[in-house]
Amino acid sequence: MSSLQEIRENRLKKLKLLQDKGINPYPVSTRLDATLKAATKDFAKLSKKKEISIAGRVMALRGQGGLVFADLFDGTSKFQVLLKRDELSSDLFNLWSDTVDIGDVVELCGKLFLTKRSEKTLQVKNWRMLAKSLRSLPEKWHGLTDTEERFRKRYLDLLMNEEVRNRFELRSRIVSALRRILDAEGFLEVETSILQELAGGANAEPFKTHHNALDIDLYLRIAPELDLKKLLIGGFPKVYEIGRSFRNEGIDVTHNPEFTTVEWYEAYSDSAKQQIFVEQVLKSIVENVHGKTPVLFDAHELDFGKSFAKATYFELLQRYALIPHPEKATREKLALHAAQLGVKVDSGDTSEKIMDSIYKKAIRPKLIQPTIITEYPKNYIPLAKKKEGSETMVDAFQVVVGGYEIVKAFSELNDPIDQRERFGVQEKNKNAGDREAQPSDEAFLEALEYGMPPAGGLAISIDRLTMLLSNTKNIREVIFFPTLRPRNE
Repeated sequence: MSSLQEIRENRLKKLKLLQDKGINPYPVSTRLDATLKAATKDFAKLSKKKEISIAGRVMALRGQGGLVFADLFDGTSKFQVLLKRDELSSDLFNLWSDTVDIGDVVELCGKLFLTKRSEKTLQVKNWRMLAKSLRSLPEKWHGLTDTEERFRKRYLDLLMNEEVRNRFELRSRIVSALRRILDAEGFLEVETSILQELAGGANAEPFKTHHNALDIDLYLRIAPELDLKKLLIGGFPKVYEIGRSFRNEGIDVTHNPEFTTVEWYEAYSDSAKQQIFVEQVLKSIVENVHGKTPVLFDAHELDFGKSFAKATYFELLQRYALIPHPEKATREKLALHAAQLGVKVDSGDTSEKIMDSIYKKAIRPKLIQPTIITEYPKNYIPLAKKKEGSETMVDAFQVVVGGYEIVKAFSELNDPIDQRERFGVQEKNKNAGDREAQPSDEAFLEALEYGMPPAGGLAISIDRLTMLLSNTKNIREVIFFPTLRPRNE
């Protein structure tokens, strides 16, 4: 079997043959009368035409002598074409035989007809090379078998694997459905800064960069939250943003350093109203993508049709982690429970951080059906408003489905004095070694002092929602180009 280098050298010779004949193997324009999907769908109508022109990538070649069949793919569908020596000039037929390989992109002109097996086919009268492929595609039946190679060469993964293409088309439909729903509810789509002087809006370690012209260090945003709240202050009552955020954290099956969320904020709303709304949004997306049937995920049928289950954060810690009174537990007691559950605790971890680690290890994976979790410790979410009548809890919730956190939401803290105190606690945590603690943002505090309406806001992970609705258990399967360690050549 020829080596990859020998295959490439052979294709370079074919490229030169085309050029020597005065043919541009990469022409500017394409004559295209119909996509391959349209050629299939509108076959009866198009077959009445004397000839039509189609284009696509050669995915298969078969036949011998004066008869050659080829399968084309253009991203919309596949279609069969036939080249017959006695129906095509000898120069064009020989040029095809001498220069065309699987992977080449070609333009073909001819007449549509049905074969004896009733296969829709184009009988070629003329053809042109549109892009000569210099590398061979993966073998048809096995494709790319190395998972990491699939992620590195996603273009080949998409080309050879219909299931992968379908997954990313589903992701696009999810985003489109979100936009339709939010636009219909009167939300304004906006874009906010990705390069920020301070990385706030969530507890996470940021990526740091430097702007040469201004000679200042900047951070890639970890969340758009603070900018979106400034827009509420500026008079926009309903705003949302679909976009990337970046966190300098570990990589696993549910985390990638860059990820996509939708965050929306609604003035004169609160956590309770957002619980109702987000449940409606998620159900609507599922209906748009799957219809009303349950969503199959792993071995489970996720039922979005019923009202979501509800539990408080502390109830779950009691039930699954067997912590008797988590609201009263000392850091030392929580660290002991963590050790018993095999949860790592760092010296700089606060009580809230240890509880969160226990929750993620021992509780969240067990929450399969859509579940709303409410009532979190105040310092767990420093941007959330305190629960009415409580000095220690915040009015917040998460939605967990299939063991994944899909939504984080809360009544937004609009008291600038309280917010400054919360940032102060975060600064102390940072000084004690918590690299994910939030910085005190004076510009945001100043904006709050002008008055922000009471509001409810939330974030939905587009990546994890796509994982659920495509029955996928690795986040890198739903990101076109996930972050990977450089390969040692």
